[in-house]
Amino acid sequence: MTTTPPPDGARKPRPTRHRGPVMLRGGEPDAQTVGTTTDQRLLDRRGPTDWVHTDPWRVLRIQSEFVEGFGLLAELPRAVSVFGSARTKPDHPHYAAGVRIGAALAQAGYAVITGGGPGAMEAANRGASEAGGLSVGLGIELPFEQELNEWVDVGISFRYFFVRKTMFVKYAQAFVILPGGFGTLDELFEALTLVQTRKVTRFPVVLYGTEYWSGLVDWIRGSLLESGTISAGDLDLFTVTDDVDEVLRLIRAAEAAGAPGDNGGGMRAPLSGPVEPVEG
Repeated sequence: MTTTPPPDGARKPRPTRHRGPVMLRGGEPDAQTVGTTTDQRLLDRRGPTDWVHTDPWRVLRIQSEFVEGFGLLAELPRAVSVFGSARTKPDHPHYAAGVRIGAALAQAGYAVITGGGPGAMEAANRGASEAGGLSVGLGIELPFEQELNEWVDVGISFRYFFVRKTMFVKYAQAFVILPGGFGTLDELFEALTLVQTRKVTRFPVVLYGTEYWSGLVDWIRGSLLESGTISAGDLDLFTVTDDVDEVLRLIRAAEAAGAPGDNGGGMRAPLSGPVEPVEG
């Protein structure tokens, strides 16, 4: 019996192995899995545990965090997310402002969502709780221990910042930004970017504390607007105030104007025209 030799340059057959629905060709098989099945490896408790920390397993953890968050928060009443520094002391005026804002939101029928930590977050949760409202805390796993503050009625802690951020945006009708640091600025500019690019229905973004935020606003006007990296209309995406009543007025006005199809009503006017390019 003779066989026809493969033509010159033909690819030689390569070893083929399967990992569930994935086919792998070439290279050496994993010595730890030769002669075993997936079920056997699942049920066998022996061996290393490094698999728990692989990227495919992390995908399942991420999925589970979304499921837990959606399940916990899906039936929240109308809600407002309040951000601010974890370093704000209880005797600071910013803390007192957070308590007033939390209480005013609760009295107006809004649940209050914070990062669940101390400082300004605790203040808003405290104000909502003392006023008889629903106080929600979305915590984050950090290198240092940070428990959810004692004023949180409903709380959950996340491993991943991006999952937590999704919950802040998805279940809130407005953002109120108290004075804060990098984390607060991160939430602020992410919210503005999502609204600017219409990735979310437009909602109020209110910066509380004109003295604290004035330097940032001046820089936005003097640097970003002057250099053309934002448009003049982007300045309408946020409001700065020292008045708790105005915070409530802006949120209520946006809610009243938020009929289907009008892009959420916005704080002053719905966005119109082409979406501005976003700088990296």
